[in-house]
Amino acid sequence: MAVKQSYQEPAIIQRPFEDAARYDAVAAAIQWPFEHPCSSRYSTGTYGVWYGAESIETSVRETVYHFRRNTLASQVAALSEKPIIQERRVHIVRCNALLVDLRARTRSEPRLLDSLDYSYCQAVGAELRDAGLPGVLTYSARHARSQVIAVFSPTVLADPRTVCYLTYKLFAASGKVVVERTPGKTEWELKP
Repeated sequence: MAVKQSYQEPAIIQRPFEDAARYDAVAAAIQWPFEHPCSSRYSTGTYGVWYGAESIETSVRETVYHFRRNTLASQVAALSEKPIIQERRVHIVRCNALLVDLRARTRSEPRLLDSLDYSYCQAVGAELRDAGLPGVLTYSARHARSQVIAVFSPTVLADPRTVCYLTYKLFAASGKVVVERTPGKTEWELKP
């Protein structure tokens, strides 16, 4: 008995993207800080923390501060004559957790809102995270009386949806940052 062997021509075009992981930019809005931990108000950088704000303006004020500070730390950027541009996507994300409410405590403990020294908040964050608590609700250090959250676990965050895109333009000489929601239209102008 003869066995017929089948022969198949190799594909002319390889399609490796079919095997690649699918990138979901919106889901990455939750995962990014946990996959790329860095030093922040509630972490020394040994674990990731996701930060959110009650309003777009509060989010802008918080992120502009860090964008300006981190960018101007570069000698090349500090000497730039052209605006330094950063694009940003803003999301609404649902938090399914009871957070530790530090808002009242900010009245008696000003270190919770210190704009430069994060050491006290980092110690608080580590203690709460080690105790298995999901995060904190507090006030913004950059936008008075506006609420922000710091979340220690991605499992309590869900349903990320894109709200808008923003463009940050940093003018290095003055430190001014212009924020546009619509190209060419200034939404906020923040000076140092």
